[in-house]
Amino acid sequence: MISDVLIAVFAVMAFAFALLVVVLRQPMRAALALIAHMVCLAAIFACLEVHVVALFQVLIYVGAVMVFMVYAIMLLDDRDASYTQVFSRWSLPAVIAVGVLVVALGAILLPWTPAVPATRGTSPFSFPAFSVEFMKHYWFHFEVASILLVVGVVAAWAVIAERR
Repeated sequence: MISDVLIAVFAVMAFAFALLVVVLRQPMRAALALIAHMVCLAAIFACLEVHVVALFQVLIYVGAVMVFMVYAIMLLDDRDASYTQVFSRWSLPAVIAVGVLVVALGAILLPWTPAVPATRGTSPFSFPAFSVEFMKHYWFHFEVASILLVVGVVAAWAVIAERR
């Protein structure tokens, strides 16, 4: 019961921090909001008793990826005039788009919510079943996503190197 309340609280906080990532103008503040968002996601995973995923969320994404992003942000020129504004000019369209998305997802998902039978002591998640499904159907998508992430890092590195 308490875990349901904590999941709801962390979900609202994660949504608020994700909205701040889009709305904030300064890159460092947006990065800090993204770090807070990822910590909230780790807390949700911990409440769902998926502690390994929560640990990886903090260690890999917050500990490694975000530190790299903060170093990249430090290389930016902070004397640029665009950093003096607190909010982006895209703040209002982003809030409207998120609202439309929430309403559309609610209209789609609410009528189709299946009733989950109450089972005691068993978890609906099975790691062996998940890994077999992942390796059968989704391994290619995972590899493509990792290649795209590497391409993005190389492109960011090239842009930074070109500015110097």
